[in-house]
Amino acid sequence: MKKILLLTSGGDAPGMNAAIRAIVRTGYYHDLEVFACHNGYQGLVDQDIFQIRRENVAGIIQHGGTLLKSSRCQAFYKKDVRDKCCRFLKKKGIEGLVIIGGDGSFRAAAILESEGGSKSIGIPATIDNDIVGTEYAIGFDTARNTALQAIDKIRDTAYSSNRYFVVEVMGRRAGFLAVDVAIAGGAEYILTPEFPISVGKLAKQINAPRRQKQSLIIVVAEADKPGRSMDIVKRLRKLTPFEYRVCVLGHIQRGGSPTVMDREIGSRMGHLAVEALLEGKTNAITAIQDSHLTLAPFPGHESPYRQLENQDLLKLGEVLAT
Repeated sequence: MKKILLLTSGGDAPGMNAAIRAIVRTGYYHDLEVFACHNGYQGLVDQDIFQIRRENVAGIIQHGGTLLKSSRCQAFYKKDVRDKCCRFLKKKGIEGLVIIGGDGSFRAAAILESEGGSKSIGIPATIDNDIVGTEYAIGFDTARNTALQAIDKIRDTAYSSNRYFVVEVMGRRAGFLAVDVAIAGGAEYILTPEFPISVGKLAKQINAPRRQKQSLIIVVAEADKPGRSMDIVKRLRKLTPFEYRVCVLGHIQRGGSPTVMDREIGSRMGHLAVEALLEGKTNAITAIQDSHLTLAPFPGHESPYRQLENQDLLKLGEVLAT
């Protein structure tokens, strides 16, 4: 293998730049030519790739987002478009592909390889931390620290004004982010997609005499409806005698300087991705399993995403909030 191509796809996540830096420098350490494209698969579809050198990744490790920009590419779903990509990769002599992104990005790489494209290794990066095969995805730690800082500040004003707050965090299909920041932030209630609770039941718990407090925080994962905390509060106002405020953290959780954890894991995963390609491995993601860095198969269609599997952490949050 002499040439590899690097791209970032899907939603951005803090720590992507650390992985990019590690891929480029590991590649050149092994005398590879490293190429990249902007805007994920769209850059490949447009055949707009460029050689990325060591000096291009200097000073990026501390920045959030991705140097290469990211997007979702609808055109890549078309077979004739992918065929053109395969021919382009062969023409350029690119034998390896490293994709930093989520499960959809990895499935696209697997399809491309099955149709004659380059060998591919994926690096999981999503603040939802919901990729099957790995216990950790780049960006999760930074996102939960960003959300925790917001909750700490909200707690101050909630106490001062005797108000109840509903704080909505990201987590379209999984509640990992909601659970972690709720426990670390001392929230009284946690609502996740995996273990839903009706507003009526939540109101009953809030109204219980032993649960009443001068101030209170409820952490809600956005689930499949960003902004759903607005509807929850409208109903809670009718069922409880308390005053509520809503804070939707939204995309603020995606940005910011990556934490030590995301920089370190991003660097280690980037290094492993290149080493794996050089060893002839493919159709795999870099993964954390039992706290060890390893490789795992690309996520399959039968298990599209990772979710909370038990209610232990939810129970812990409930006990600590009493």
